[in-house]
Amino acid sequence: MKKVIFIALIFSSTIVFGQRNTAALKLGLYSPDVAESGFIIGYQGSKILDEYFSYGWSIDWFNKNYIDKTLANEFDQLFGVPGSTLNEIRAETNLHDIPVMINLIAEYPVARRAYVYGYGGIGAEVLLIFYKNFQNTDDGEMEAAFDFNWRIGAGVSYQLGSKSELLGELTYHASQPSWQYEVVDQSGTKRTFERRFDMSGIMLRFGFRFFY
Repeated sequence: MKKVIFIALIFSSTIVFGQRNTAALKLGLYSPDVAESGFIIGYQGSKILDEYFSYGWSIDWFNKNYIDKTLANEFDQLFGVPGSTLNEIRAETNLHDIPVMINLIAEYPVARRAYVYGYGGIGAEVLLIFYKNFQNTDDGEMEAAFDFNWRIGAGVSYQLGSKSELLGELTYHASQPSWQYEVVDQSGTKRTFERRFDMSGIMLRFGFRFFY
C-alpha cells in the first residue's frame, strides 16, 4: 500500500513538473495597517526549476477609500473648528496599491493531488493617492508614493487536472510608502505633513494556477 501511495505521489509530481511554466490568478482579502481590510486581486507567473522549486514575478491591485484619522487629528490640532467635520473631509483618501514582486516558491507533495508550499518575495510598491484639495475640498488631487516591499507566505494546493490547481494561502506583506504633503492655510503659512501609508498586513487569498 505504501508503495502504491509513493508511486502516486511521484506520478503526480511528474505531471506538474512536465509543465515548465505556471500562471495563477488570486483573489481574497487584504488587511493593511493603514486602513480597513478590502478586496485584493493578483496575478503570479512562474517558471518551474524542478519538482520542488519555482521562481517568477507577481503583480497585485488593492483599492480602498478611507479617512486618514492621523492626518485629520493633525489638522484638528492646527486648524480645528469646534463641531466641524471639515478636517475629516480634507483627510478623505482613495488608495490604489500596486505591488510588483519577484518570488521564490518551494512546494512539497503531501498526498496524491495535494501540496503544501511556502514562498517569499521582494519588489517595489507603487501607491496612487487621490485626496481632497486643502482649500477647496470639491477639488481632487493625486500623488504617487513608492517604497521597497517584501512578503512571505504559505499555502496548500490541490490538483484539479493535469494542467490546473486550486490553491489557498496566507501571506504577510510589508511596505511603508510615504510622501510630504504641503498645505497653505488661510494666513498664507505653508505647512508640511509627512503622510506615511503603512501597507504592512495579512492577505488571505484563494485562486487557480494553470500549467503550460
